[in-house]
Amino acid sequence: MSKKKSKAPSGTIALNKKARHDYFLEDKTEAGLALTGWEVKSLRAGKCQLLDSYIDFHKGEAYLTGALITPLAQASTHLVTEPRRARKLLLHKRELERIEQ
Repeated sequence: MSKKKSKAPSGTIALNKKARHDYFLEDKTEAGLALTGWEVKSLRAGKCQLLDSYIDFHKGEAYLTGALITPLAQASTHLVTEPRRARKLLLHKRELERIEQ
């Protein structure tokens, strides 16, 4: 019997395909997100929606606003969760200045 080849994970958790279809994207920037424990578990389970999300600049920092991360029932039983809260984007200062212009 032959072994089945599994796909290697690409590292991408969520994509906004509608934005690529509706808009012309000039360049691409990769950023990290400041998350809590339950959000990490939900993202790994694929419970993320990027529709109607955007980046907001406030006091020299960038925030992802409007993204929905649905809490898992077993991971967030004792916490009060806010699924659509603004999450800080982790970027270097040079990258923030380049994007903000």
